[in-house]
Amino acid sequence: MVEIDHDFIEQQFVTYCKYNSRSDARSQAVPSTPGQVKLAKRLVADLQDLGLEAWYNEKNGFAMGYLPGNSSQDITGIGFVAHLDTTDYPAENVLPQVHPDYDGQDVVLNADQGIVMHVSEFPELTKLKGQRLITSDGTTLLGSDDKAGIAGLFGALKAFIAQPKIEHGPIYVGFGPDEETGQGAKRFDASEFPVEFAYTLDNGQPGDLEYETFNATAAKIEIEGTAVHPGNAYHLLVNAATLANQFAAALPKDQVPEESQGREGFIMLTSQVSSIDHAELHLIIRDFDWELYQAKIHLVEEIVAQINAQLDKPRLTLELTEQYVNMGDKIRENPYIVNLVLDSYHKLGLTPNVIAFRGGTDGDFITEKGIPTPNLFNAGGNFHGKYEYATTEGMALLAETIVTICQEHVAQNGQRNEAPLGQD
Repeated sequence: MVEIDHDFIEQQFVTYCKYNSRSDARSQAVPSTPGQVKLAKRLVADLQDLGLEAWYNEKNGFAMGYLPGNSSQDITGIGFVAHLDTTDYPAENVLPQVHPDYDGQDVVLNADQGIVMHVSEFPELTKLKGQRLITSDGTTLLGSDDKAGIAGLFGALKAFIAQPKIEHGPIYVGFGPDEETGQGAKRFDASEFPVEFAYTLDNGQPGDLEYETFNATAAKIEIEGTAVHPGNAYHLLVNAATLANQFAAALPKDQVPEESQGREGFIMLTSQVSSIDHAELHLIIRDFDWELYQAKIHLVEEIVAQINAQLDKPRLTLELTEQYVNMGDKIRENPYIVNLVLDSYHKLGLTPNVIAFRGGTDGDFITEKGIPTPNLFNAGGNFHGKYEYATTEGMALLAETIVTICQEHVAQNGQRNEAPLGQD
């Protein structure tokens, strides 16, 4: 039986939450904020204190660690990844509050300011009754995205160190910056991570597993108008604002986020700033299916071309930027990576919940670098705001899950579960 140190996990989590590691999409620094560097170097020191080899990569801002395998078998390495940064929400002077033996009722975060987390608004809180609930004081976020993943991973590493009879192969860990801005894992150095596959530990509830994400592209459209006095405008004025509205009206009304769910993709107009002489529109294009994704991109290109064909000259320019690619296609080629998790979940009594994630993860970029990397969970909730929470028990379950995956990887050495995905 694996023993997980709950108090250690809680202590690490509370400590890491106090670091302001909020990222900044406007910054050109790597990492984007100095708080992430401070936390990364703290994690390196803590890994070394546990007995791991650990280092900080100055070029990309990753804190890295390595625990040698202790198995007599030849076992391939597994990697685990969590991110350092928090989202664009107040993160200075975070004051974590521990609510022991949570009663399942409304949680007063800040009595002076009347900030309450209501069960009526967040009914999933009732499932946490009896656990050690951790929240902020309501004036900042907590940082459970993704410091719950960090703390859970530290709990697993301590279990391996404290209980050397737990058989495992080589384990590599990476704590990366700027996940929230989508820039951190683009700089990930796969040469520092000699593993067969890895898992991110980002959001989600116990039993969740995400090995598919959207394919994603950002589109920027600039429109050149011609501004003249309206009294003299006949056949001279070209209104960029009107052309922007014409473009927006041509987009399909049923392929938008508010009309999409499950595996359905969308085209979303995220911003539009326009005047007579200039307009700028930003869109995001998303789909799980590659052909449907490409069709959406082509549709945007066609609308731009059709409007330009009606004008005296091409006035609309389109700039497309690929953001990430669905990792699912590559992971389906390696079903063992998913089946290993499902087998581990069953051993732990967890009900698997395989999700097609309607977004992207660091795993997309790491998978593109040759290391297939699905996402597990971190057991926190209400991410990206003042109502974030985590529980000590949830993070401890993540730690136990990591240990079980590593043990099962040893147990299946030579007899892997390679059943096609979708068959349990």
